[in-house]
Amino acid sequence: MKILVINGPNLNMLGIREPAHYGRETYADLVEKIQAHCDSKGVQVTLFQSNHEGALVDEIQKAYGTMDGIVINPGAYTHTSIAILDAVKSVNIPTVEVHISKVEEREEFRQISYVRLACVKTITGHGTDGYLEAIDYLFKGEQP
Repeated sequence: MKILVINGPNLNMLGIREPAHYGRETYADLVEKIQAHCDSKGVQVTLFQSNHEGALVDEIQKAYGTMDGIVINPGAYTHTSIAILDAVKSVNIPTVEVHISKVEEREEFRQISYVRLACVKTITGHGTDGYLEAIDYLFKGEQP
């Protein structure tokens, strides 16, 4: 199984940006955690992070025909990007939306998620372990 993990804007600032919401783990810690988890399951993982909406769309489109699942934390683009929604819909790859913080308990504008409309599952508020839950969900979907 091949899974693409996409992180949107400001996730490269994990550990620095608002640790009360996002914790103290760095982005490098997150990458290491995801890679180790996937290695233990025999899952091939590709990790991608960008602060640019078009780069995220390009990466989703590149996944077409090559990836079995996508885990995406679109960051602030969750609440604004119809382009990312359309890209996920276009590739028709099972996609799980992940948010480190519990967005449903935060500001009102964070209650809107465009990308969620194209996702098979959403995980919020489980810290970076939410990524592992998303990978496990997609991995189990491949099992007979």
